[in-house]
Amino acid sequence: MTEPIDRPGKIIAIHLSYASRADQRGRRPAAPSYFFKPASSVGVSGGTVERPAGTELLAFEGEIALVIGSAARRVSLDDAWSHVGWVTASNDLGLYDLRANDKGSNVRSKGGDGYTPIGPELIDARTVDPAALRVRTWVNGGLRQDDTTAGLIFPLAQLVADLSQHFTLEPGDVILTGTPAGSSVIVPGDVVEVEVDAPDAPGAPSSGRLVTTVTQGETPFDGEIGSLPAVDDLQRTEAWGSRAEAGLPPVEKAPGLSPELRAQLLEAPTAGLSAQLRKRGHHSCFIDGVSVNIPGQKIVGTAKTLRFVPFREDLFASHGGGYNAQKRAFDAVEDGEVIVIEARGDATTGTLGDILALRAKVRGAAGVVTDGGVRDYDAVAEIGLPVFSQGAHPSVLGRKHVPWDVDVTISCGGATVQPGDIIVGDSDGVIVIPPALAAEVAASAVAQEIEDAWIAEQVAAGQPVDGLFPLNAEWRARYEKAVSDGSTR
Repeated sequence: MTEPIDRPGKIIAIHLSYASRADQRGRRPAAPSYFFKPASSVGVSGGTVERPAGTELLAFEGEIALVIGSAARRVSLDDAWSHVGWVTASNDLGLYDLRANDKGSNVRSKGGDGYTPIGPELIDARTVDPAALRVRTWVNGGLRQDDTTAGLIFPLAQLVADLSQHFTLEPGDVILTGTPAGSSVIVPGDVVEVEVDAPDAPGAPSSGRLVTTVTQGETPFDGEIGSLPAVDDLQRTEAWGSRAEAGLPPVEKAPGLSPELRAQLLEAPTAGLSAQLRKRGHHSCFIDGVSVNIPGQKIVGTAKTLRFVPFREDLFASHGGGYNAQKRAFDAVEDGEVIVIEARGDATTGTLGDILALRAKVRGAAGVVTDGGVRDYDAVAEIGLPVFSQGAHPSVLGRKHVPWDVDVTISCGGATVQPGDIIVGDSDGVIVIPPALAAEVAASAVAQEIEDAWIAEQVAAGQPVDGLFPLNAEWRARYEKAVSDGSTR
């Protein structure tokens, strides 16, 4: 029987709740966060769900659904479970092709007709321990998910109590309590079954298997009136559960900077480093036309790249809003990385502002390099994030650029930059160092700095530069003796 949930007043779903799923995604939330699903998304066991035309990433999420039995408003954690009437199975289906445009709200990506099948039977919540429920999911007969509420980050009662702080939970409302690891993509013809049970409770009550068959839709989305489906490798990875499951090659990430190499690069000026690159045949290492927002700041880090393409109305409609490439880059930057932005040298529009700068700062970014402009210029400087750019510009996103992709080879200020390249910037400018050359170039640049400092001492003492700069054989011998005597520092 499913009469109480044929048309729930509210369906509230949680983003991340199982430790296995959070660890798969690489982030554990400090508190639960939620989104709403429309009542029209409810489906029944034995029904179908359509994968819309022109899409590829429809994913299943087997979940435990809580059905509210009595109104709950500002209830305590101890009292919360008494307001749950029933427990059953659900499938929180989602279309990742639309996810980037509704990041967080999931209105279009999870609100489709039939995207919340529930049932088939209800388990009396009074007969089960909320900490001892199990959820399992099968696709075409193969077990894909198997976890228990012992693996939750947030206990079920906490979700009820938390939501009741903000609005009244009414009889028949449904709370979808999150999915464990194992969620993945399904295609037309696949049959998904979800079951919730309490194997240790008397009689081992079960919801029975909630069965949903995937069909292929024929009607495409109309890009003239809304967002079009768009996917990239990040969406494919998250939909399938991993790059390997999505059929993508592993990301070859350059090793991070060792503390020793970072210290050498901080000591060596970009002028000295570029001279060493030139000796090794690298003449195109300069990111031209940029200067730092905080005088005297130097940055050293590995490149995380972000690419903007020229503005086009239809492309901005599909890629400019929601959780776009720009936001993903700033959300994913790692400690010690430098976000390098391809803006085609256009200084007449901003490529980041204070909020994104703050996000990068909190994430531990070493800095940002963009061959475009920066809005909220003074505020970004006050945040303390070093940003090399063409200067200030007040425009918002959508004037000249479409945020297109992250972690790809880009062009910035006339230089080619690949993810993992070494970025060094100071008052002279910014240079790009191939990782394979970094240790050699840094050591040679530091050695040259020591030599140049000794030469400067000789010039300051009145020596002519002829034969001294650069060192001839006589002066070279004097310098090497000073090195052996330890008097060069």
